[in-house]
Amino acid sequence: MNERKTMTLRKHMTVLLTSLAAALLVAQGAMAADAADLKTTLTPLGAERAGNADGSIPAWTGGLTKVDPSYKEGGKRTDPFAGEKPLFSITAKNIGQYADKVTPGIQAMLKKYPDTYRLDVYPTHRTAAAPQAVYDATYANAGGKAKLVDSSAGLIPQDGEGGIPFPLAKDGVQAIWNHLMRWRGAAWHTDFAQYLTTSDGKHVLTNNSRADYQMPWYQPDGGKKDGTFWSIRMINDGPPLRAGEAITGRENVNAENTGAWTYLPGQRRVRRLPNACCDTPTPATAGVMSFDELYVFTGRVDRFDWKLVGKKEMYIPYNSNKVFTAASPTDLLADHHLNPDVLRWELHRVWVVEATLKAGKRHVMPRSTYYLDEDTWAAVLGERYDAQNQLAKVLWTTPVVLPDLPGVVTVTNGFYDLLSSTWFTGDIFAGKTEQYRLMPAYKDSVFTPDALAGEGVR
Repeated sequence: MNERKTMTLRKHMTVLLTSLAAALLVAQGAMAADAADLKTTLTPLGAERAGNADGSIPAWTGGLTKVDPSYKEGGKRTDPFAGEKPLFSITAKNIGQYADKVTPGIQAMLKKYPDTYRLDVYPTHRTAAAPQAVYDATYANAGGKAKLVDSSAGLIPQDGEGGIPFPLAKDGVQAIWNHLMRWRGAAWHTDFAQYLTTSDGKHVLTNNSRADYQMPWYQPDGGKKDGTFWSIRMINDGPPLRAGEAITGRENVNAENTGAWTYLPGQRRVRRLPNACCDTPTPATAGVMSFDELYVFTGRVDRFDWKLVGKKEMYIPYNSNKVFTAASPTDLLADHHLNPDVLRWELHRVWVVEATLKAGKRHVMPRSTYYLDEDTWAAVLGERYDAQNQLAKVLWTTPVVLPDLPGVVTVTNGFYDLLSSTWFTGDIFAGKTEQYRLMPAYKDSVFTPDALAGEGVR
């Protein structure tokens, strides 16, 4: 065997052994942990309480639950870390020093836009929290209350309480369900704008909207009546071409029962969307994003095989409350990406989850990687690979801290298309007088086609 073949074989063996070691660590960690650990070595939602070895990731001590006295309920939100300065910046010039802690997608952005794209890294704050009721429900789920069962829509959660269903996740399917059913409030209202940016840097308003959301999973009855765990009703006030359009959707643990309906004022009728999932373009973004790209990943899980690769320390967007305090959308949008001045990056531990298209299934992006914040289970960053196995899209969102909830939730989100150089930003709250208002429970009838017809007429 010549030297070149020997080196290639060694390289392949190293990759294989590294993958096996990561899988073994995940399996050993899952086997060793039990529900009692959620009150000792793990946080109530399943993250490690301890910080890392050098202290750059601190220990979790309960999160941020103290509300800024200047904040008025329902109004503009504040930035609890507005006075902090970056520790350092990661650029195309120094990425070699930090590559092991920067996702391939973000590295691709640094390479594509070396003169303008950068990561301003701030001190890490583990601000994630949730109400005690969510902690109690998560503890019950870890003790066996929640189960993963097979269905016509693949593996889905059954029973369980209104918390993280699988805080001691043993595999990729459980981890991605934790993301889908993560804590972000029981009911809330938002006002926002969304923009598509062309390859030459032109920002095009796709919609100016208001929306109501509800998570029956976190309501007193646990949403067990029909399996719906997330609902939305969204109405467009602009631009003029789209004013009066509306959409409502109901995500069900069994995706066969998920439904979405749109109202088009020109037709004066409500239509049910025939395929409100996966790589179908969603009207909520004027067809710019697919359903399963919202908030990095949303939708049914049965088209993919899910692999829990392991846990890593990574630089990710976090505590990015500047998306609330920015004066206007233009303050957030640079020509080819979000304005680096308003995005905060911190070092956190993330679960790495890979999705690979199942044999016999179809999807325009057959392979993806997602990075789930260990403290919230929210997918914060992602990469999608096309049929030629090219890294085609970088998915991102901006976790913000809401002490009044309490919790860390993902809000402003979108994608960078590395092939076309277009990009999209959804849920922009900058400049809005009402941003993320916590609400009492809505009536279930709010999220129905009949209600949509009444609200959408102009």
